[in-house]
Amino acid sequence: MVVHLALDPESERAPQVGLVVSKAVGNAVHRNQVKRRLRHASRAHLDGLPAGALAVVRALPASADASYAELDRDLGRCFDRAVIRASEAAKGAR
Repeated sequence: MVVHLALDPESERAPQVGLVVSKAVGNAVHRNQVKRRLRHASRAHLDGLPAGALAVVRALPASADASYAELDRDLGRCFDRAVIRASEAAKGAR
């Protein structure tokens, strides 16, 4: 999966996560299963995102064959990397 993150350091609103699961992932049944798993996993990781964060999670075709535990672990890792990169970019823009 791929995670894109935008930070608004002045915002105090709760982080938001959007999901993109294309037809490349599989048929409608597989896409909906992946969306349900990612939606549930993202709720567990919202505390790790800063206030005002907007995240977009794009599922890759391999997500259809991944278990919930694998998706959860990968999503956590991707969120961690995205927060670090976005924070570094925000510091460099100042």
